[in-house]
Amino acid sequence: MKVLANDGISKAGELALQEAGIEILDNRVAQDHVINFINENNVDVLLVRSATKVKQDIIDACPGLKIIGRGGIGMDNIDVEYAKSKGIQVINTPNASSKSVAELVFGHFFSLARFLHESNRLMPLEGETHFNAMKKSFSNAYELSGKTLGVIGFGSIGQEVVKMGIALGMKVSVLTRKVKTKTLTLDFFDGQSVHFEVTSTTDSDEFLSNADFISINTPQTNEYIIDAAQFEKMKDGVYIVNTARGGVINEVTLIDYIESGKVAGAALDVFEREPNPEVLLLMNPSLSLSPHVGGNTVDAQEKIGVELAEQIIKLQKEIIK
Repeated sequence: MKVLANDGISKAGELALQEAGIEILDNRVAQDHVINFINENNVDVLLVRSATKVKQDIIDACPGLKIIGRGGIGMDNIDVEYAKSKGIQVINTPNASSKSVAELVFGHFFSLARFLHESNRLMPLEGETHFNAMKKSFSNAYELSGKTLGVIGFGSIGQEVVKMGIALGMKVSVLTRKVKTKTLTLDFFDGQSVHFEVTSTTDSDEFLSNADFISINTPQTNEYIIDAAQFEKMKDGVYIVNTARGGVINEVTLIDYIESGKVAGAALDVFEREPNPEVLLLMNPSLSLSPHVGGNTVDAQEKIGVELAEQIIKLQKEIIK
């Protein structure tokens, strides 16, 4: 069996595949050349992240493909149902990067609440001449402890965000379309574990009016989850972080509500016009920004590679049967 890891794979994942006798091709093939490369090299498995798109054209033109794998959670760059209709197995790694994304959420929350995103821009330019003025302007900061954390979405990432909020002493509220109850476990360094039963709400009005910090952790949507109607229901001075997908929050409206003071600050790791975000977003001092790096940690990539390898090895045995 041959595997093309077109967007890369961790060394641990590569070694696991090789030990199982599976050949790994760690090439980087341009989108326009993927079809030819797969067919010319008799590739059985195509692994991607977010860069490579696996749509109907590739699926139709590559009849030898047996497995398509996505390193990560969202699979909006793959025609999943069409691939399955052609007898191709489609796999992903829904849990491997959850902690990394959740930690980025709080990295942005801390940055916003303590003005780190802005002070990091200004200190190199004005730290020597306006030190005391900046100290005063950045003093209107907040602790996260004791505040209400609102999490939209209760998948693996949403659950990790909730757990980190609990660990920080925050009150937590989760918004979902249907009521869900999850038992979340916090594991500590000395072997102790504490269990929390968390039930989501479907009451968006109450959710939005109570949350001090809002984290969006949903799959891709066809319409905005957060737009003018939702901003109006939020409390003044709310902080928002989107590490989900571009298009779940109206970025133009977001800027309006930042300028009005309704939103104290916001963070975006994903963008509607990715990979070419609007300049108005990039230049806004009230935004903390990152280039879609939620799951891009060494730890997450190791987990993703191993999890993909384990699934491929298992499926290979089933295919051979």
